[in-house]
Amino acid sequence: MSEAVIAAKEPKVLELEAGTYHYCRCGRSANQPFCDGSHQGTDFTPLAFEMKEKKKVALCQCKQTKNAPFCDGSHKNL
Repeated sequence: MSEAVIAAKEPKVLELEAGTYHYCRCGRSANQPFCDGSHQGTDFTPLAFEMKEKKKVALCQCKQTKNAPFCDGSHKNL
């Protein structure tokens, strides 16, 4: 499997509305941390996740988290 591109070494903190989102797992999206289709031709696919209610979240941009799409602090070891 290909390695993900590190989009940033810090999480993206956002307030998301309830709904379905598609998290970029390849790191190539110009719309980080969300998928824009840049994974085409790679081994990666986006991760669909649902927010049940409006909430402030920290989404991983280093692509090393073990709790995708949420930041687990893995960027501190890069």
